[in-house]
Amino acid sequence: MLVNIAAVSLAITAIVLPFRPDRAMRVATGLISHTLCSETFIAGLDPDKVYAEHLKPIHGIRQISWAIHYKVDRDRKEVTATIAGGFKNRAVYREGLGCVVVHEGEPELVSPQETLASVSTVAPAWPDLAGPQVVEPTDEKLRAALEHAFAEPPGNPWRQTKAVVIVHDGHIIAERYAPGYGIDTPLISYSLAKSVTNAQLGILVREGRLAMDKPAPVAEWSKPGDPRGRITLDNLLSMTSGLALDETGSGFDRNTRMLYLERDMARYAECAHLKRPPGTKWEYASGNTIIISRIIRDTLGGHAADVSRFARQELFAPLGMRNVTMEFDSTGTQIGSTYVYAPARDWVRLGLLYLNDGVVNGRRILPEGWVHYSSSPTPGNGYGAGFWTNIGPGKDAQDRVRWGMPPDSFFASGTLGQFIVVVPSERLVVARFGVTKDWPFFDVKGVAHLVSEVTAALKTEALPGPGQP
Repeated sequence: MLVNIAAVSLAITAIVLPFRPDRAMRVATGLISHTLCSETFIAGLDPDKVYAEHLKPIHGIRQISWAIHYKVDRDRKEVTATIAGGFKNRAVYREGLGCVVVHEGEPELVSPQETLASVSTVAPAWPDLAGPQVVEPTDEKLRAALEHAFAEPPGNPWRQTKAVVIVHDGHIIAERYAPGYGIDTPLISYSLAKSVTNAQLGILVREGRLAMDKPAPVAEWSKPGDPRGRITLDNLLSMTSGLALDETGSGFDRNTRMLYLERDMARYAECAHLKRPPGTKWEYASGNTIIISRIIRDTLGGHAADVSRFARQELFAPLGMRNVTMEFDSTGTQIGSTYVYAPARDWVRLGLLYLNDGVVNGRRILPEGWVHYSSSPTPGNGYGAGFWTNIGPGKDAQDRVRWGMPPDSFFASGTLGQFIVVVPSERLVVARFGVTKDWPFFDVKGVAHLVSEVTAALKTEALPGPGQP
């Protein structure tokens, strides 16, 4: 059967006439090419399996999957995607920079050599959390908790859990990985990246280079009379900026356009108009975090290399996060809302930083009070500042507590079921990664049950370990 662009456009236009179907299809090919590029060349996964699990089940993609074609070029380390032979997007991989969508006629990102400039060696302040082998639980209740976390329900949506790592008192007491995944497999963050951005910003605040309560240093907003000049870094981090940055994941929203159609993501986000006064209402939008990423980049020197060196020397190295890939847009701004890759054992080390109030082996990484600030709810919802929280009276928070998460717990969360749950009262960090499609919850109830089972096991069994770091 011959497939042509006009036929695809007509089919989609019938459903979404008021919108721009051509733009949505370009978003789709951007998403496909970027995801397959990163999962192939960073994570080392099978692109066909990634497409089948991550991408094809997405509603808009599933409807036109018959017209989608992608090509993985392993020699050139790039992926192209088209719909009915058109709407082409290409994502390219650069060592040290990850993947980025490069649009036709646009220059590619700065040379990878710039980002790979020498980074001073910093000895990890935390020792290894476990040996080189997967840690099998010695406790039957922990073993059962892992079994339940990986078990599939009788029908869709599938959990598709890929990794679980449980850390208690600074050492791994149990972990498990799906076939094709392991201790060293870099796992996509999605919005876990926002918590990495939180940490980078916290370091700069501790150093006195940025202030949360001052107007955000955005040139676009500094013109006299621009109401966006009142937006603070606190507004951006807590998602109360008031900017018109809708995020629905539909392919027509500003967030997906920013991530897959714009060369300069932060510039696009900064140009959004103000739809309500800053600080008056919470609204989740990744564009807020991308603006913070640009501010971090410019504070550090203006280049991807500056961000890379800073993150590795001041954050990843002290924590012992040895295999982290941050991805950047075509202007050298880190995609700090969405795209960071690291193995599960590295991700739990980020959780340990927040479990230990921002201190690593006596060295303060984050400002005093930063963890409390990050995990305290924004009025009217269960989001803090870069983390979701169970502290407070919000309905979602109370639901999670009812399902088994302790009331003092807070967590980083990403699309498709990426979670880092921090439980201070239990000296516990639980990381769970998956490809779960029950939007918008992504098996949070299952993760709450996992945490509940782990805390119950800790209360009934004296688990051996070397003590907290």
